[in-house]
Amino acid sequence: MSTASFIARRYLTAKRKQAFVSIITFISALGITIGVAALIIAVALITGFQEDVQGKILRATSHLMISDVTGDSLRNHKALSQEVRGFQGVKSVSPVAVNVVLIQGRAKTHPATMKGMDLDLEAKQSDWLGHLESGELPRPGDRPGVVLGRDLAYTLGAGIGDILSVLTPSFRLSPFGALPKIKTFRVTGVFSTGLYEFDSSTAIVPIATAQKIFDMDDGVSYLQVMLYDVFAAPRLKEELKTALPPLIYITTWGELNKSLFSALKLEKTIIFLTIALIVLVASLNIIATLILMVMEKTRDIGILMSMGATPGQIQKVFFLQGSMIGLGGTFLGTALGLGWCALANSLKLIRVPVDIYQISYVPFHIKPFDLLVIVGVSLLISLTSTLFPSRRASKVDPAMALKYE
Repeated sequence: MSTASFIARRYLTAKRKQAFVSIITFISALGITIGVAALIIAVALITGFQEDVQGKILRATSHLMISDVTGDSLRNHKALSQEVRGFQGVKSVSPVAVNVVLIQGRAKTHPATMKGMDLDLEAKQSDWLGHLESGELPRPGDRPGVVLGRDLAYTLGAGIGDILSVLTPSFRLSPFGALPKIKTFRVTGVFSTGLYEFDSSTAIVPIATAQKIFDMDDGVSYLQVMLYDVFAAPRLKEELKTALPPLIYITTWGELNKSLFSALKLEKTIIFLTIALIVLVASLNIIATLILMVMEKTRDIGILMSMGATPGQIQKVFFLQGSMIGLGGTFLGTALGLGWCALANSLKLIRVPVDIYQISYVPFHIKPFDLLVIVGVSLLISLTSTLFPSRRASKVDPAMALKYE
């Protein structure tokens, strides 16, 4: 241990004539502790919420969606699928036929989005469809089968084996004019993705069934592209745009949910900057502590200088003293913040309305990079706040310090 470090530690731990200085020192460390803990908890809260919602959205939607720019159905989707599968990073490509329908159940009639999908392929790559909450996927039979989202099934009052009437947007001619088509389906299963918006409005049927009731012939609404790396979607979109026909429209999962993720990112930044002010205020207490310490130890500084201590060594003593306060507060704040996050996750403390936030409780997740940024900002503010008082201590005139002692 160097002489400067020894003296700095002694100044922090020794009893003082002025108890007020000790109180200010304690408040400085406590302010840093609370600020760092609050930063970790707030950033972990936003990050956990964002990642949970993002994960559930990606489970239920495509990473890339390829459709016709005119809004018409894709007629050449088989050749298009084969071409897209050849790009690096593409996990699977599957056709989807989708439209809005009106479903009549035992409890009530409710609008829903009916999606026709390749169920064999989707069951292999989508956990929510491969492991239904109850029932099974539709099989060929006299009556078409349908799989309902859990919340949609609850709204309709439908269970496994129930018969539902589905009013489609397609029309048929009759003596009374054009009438909407009505098709009956048997409920074969119920799925749950954990995303309320999806589970409360989606019904899944085999793609051949959807093409038939929507009068799409062999066309599809869009191609659903799943990737090995979801964050490679923007790059792959640009590659596909140059290779595919000009009338093809490509949308990434980020663009489909741009407003939500942009709002979460902005909120995370604002919360970080706002709570960082707590650390900044605490650092002002460090400045006050060191200035008072310099005033209290003026005679000691004069004695040290008369014994040969250089201004640089005096400056180092008070720099280290302020650094110890910052380091101690940052360490305790980090431990407190991480401990609270672990406790909140195990007890699921923050519960929220699932129909509004898409999740039943808010998980806390702190990324290593975010943690390093928080610790780094705290230490930077703390160390910077020691510069002025320590420099002032190094400029004390030993003759004047000892003159009136």
